[in-house]
Amino acid sequence: MSDLFNKMMADYASKYTKVCVRNNQIDGKLFEEYGVKRGLRDKNGKGVLSGITNISLIKASDTKDGRIIPCEGQLYYRGYNIFDLTKGFHEDKRFGFEETAYLLLFGELPLKEQLQEFSEILAKNRRLPTNFVRDVIMKAPSSDIMNSLTKSVLTLSSYDDNVTDNTLENVLAQCIMLISVFPMLAVYGYHAYNHYECDESFYIHRPKDDLSPAENILRMLRPDKKYTEVEARVLDLALVLHMEHGGGNNSTFTTRVVTSAGSDTYSVIAAALSSLKGPKHGGANIKVVEMIKDLKENVADYTDEDAVRDYLRKLVRKEAFDRRGLIYGMGHAVYSISDPRAVIFKRFVELLAIEKHEKKEFELYSMIERLAPEVIGEECAIYKGVSANVDFYSGFVYTMLGIPTELFTPIFAMARIVGWSAHRMEELINVDKIIRPAYQSIMKQKVYESLKDRSTLKIDTQYQRELQLAMKGEDC
Repeated sequence: MSDLFNKMMADYASKYTKVCVRNNQIDGKLFEEYGVKRGLRDKNGKGVLSGITNISLIKASDTKDGRIIPCEGQLYYRGYNIFDLTKGFHEDKRFGFEETAYLLLFGELPLKEQLQEFSEILAKNRRLPTNFVRDVIMKAPSSDIMNSLTKSVLTLSSYDDNVTDNTLENVLAQCIMLISVFPMLAVYGYHAYNHYECDESFYIHRPKDDLSPAENILRMLRPDKKYTEVEARVLDLALVLHMEHGGGNNSTFTTRVVTSAGSDTYSVIAAALSSLKGPKHGGANIKVVEMIKDLKENVADYTDEDAVRDYLRKLVRKEAFDRRGLIYGMGHAVYSISDPRAVIFKRFVELLAIEKHEKKEFELYSMIERLAPEVIGEECAIYKGVSANVDFYSGFVYTMLGIPTELFTPIFAMARIVGWSAHRMEELINVDKIIRPAYQSIMKQKVYESLKDRSTLKIDTQYQRELQLAMKGEDC
């Protein structure tokens, strides 16, 4: 498209956005009047019950004598406490991705032979169709790797003769294949963008069957294919902690909704990816990294608690960074006292920070984690406690690992696809009904007017002529 055409379209959109807003604005008081819970959560943050699941459990409070009492956050995968799961494979000095994925998909911990078989199946599925990298990933590269990943997933459906077969056996096979190739699709997508758009060197490293997903991600990403044991262990832990988080999170709920419509696996996962990529969901850790960078640029001595506290106050008062009034990485829709994922993660983040000589940076994060709840409590009216969530530390970890910000959310997707797959299977097994909530209409009925009787609108004829000329010869 020509620059003139693009400008005309931008002007048109700007002009008619006002019309769109005027005819779509809804009085906020009506939500309360009709009992509609915005975001499907009530004023106390409790979510609207929309389904039943046996995959995971998030616990942030206890009920005593009819009163809700906040407690330390707890997360269970298939009945197993996340603390116990992560402790188990770390004490055995094993990577946890395969074991945790098996648990979430099949509902039970694998025996040694079952874990070996499952790991081999994942490894053998780390293959892409012939010339897929050249014909799909390398063509039309994008700085938005989530969009690139979504495009690749949808294109893979063209290579599947059973794409619309929603039998459990076929869906399971499709899900396992996608779990296996997600790291390749994302990392290769980044390399294509980095080469064609950033003019950097281009290299494609194939994954190795005898390595874990975390090891392969680092191996494929780095020019020299090298990584340390600590690096791989911390990334593996990050994948496990991001793998599943209940049916109510935005991308998992999207998975259930699209599955309920009878759609195919590729479309379901593409929809989940589109849901995950937003800064309010999977992109939150990028905002944390950007916020920390802004802090360091505006606070002369970021070891000074008073100076850091003052900056945090400015954040909350919409006087600093993006002026949205948020301290990114703080707070969660469910947890209040603590996010168990952040608690587990922090211990290993410190180990990595020591190895990377980033102890001072880690101490800054720890200081913010301690000060932010105090500042938010002083400055804001909140209905529950605030604590660091897993995204507070994940961006810092990925930065220390040399992972570019373009891959932060795709790494989240490499983990969460396991949870999406488990929820897709659970929805297919138990519910044969499309998810269709109700919306309260406040529309007023109107009498139709013929075109000649409507109020006239002056049209910029010169603008229309230029638009027509611009469109001639354009490949629209």
